[in-house]
Amino acid sequence: YAPWCPACRQLEATWESFAKESERLGITVGKVDVTQEPGLSGRFFVTTLPTIYHANDGVFRRYRGSRTLEDLQGYILEKKWEAVEPVAGWKSPSSIVMHGMAGLFHFSGWIR
Repeated sequence: YAPWCPACRQLEATWESFAKESERLGITVGKVDVTQEPGLSGRFFVTTLPTIYHANDGVFRRYRGSRTLEDLQGYILEKKWEAVEPVAGWKSPSSIVMHGMAGLFHFSGWIR
């Protein structure tokens, strides 16, 4: 997310509610300010905001569903993430390519 992003601000209350339910759901919920962490923006190849990822055992899937609390919870409880294609190996945030992309984004922020 970014603090200046209208769509991120619209999602904020729902995301906070989702985070409060995280223990019950057996997950960890977080958020990253891409203006403060440009390297992660590059690593996850964030091109739109807000961008949501589901990560499990080192496998990353981009969430593209509805952004209601019920749908976010259902994605986890009903294991809908299992039907979502994982991010391709070279585009995975844990890949060496995306590690390099993170460095590039971090460096470009430093130059600015």
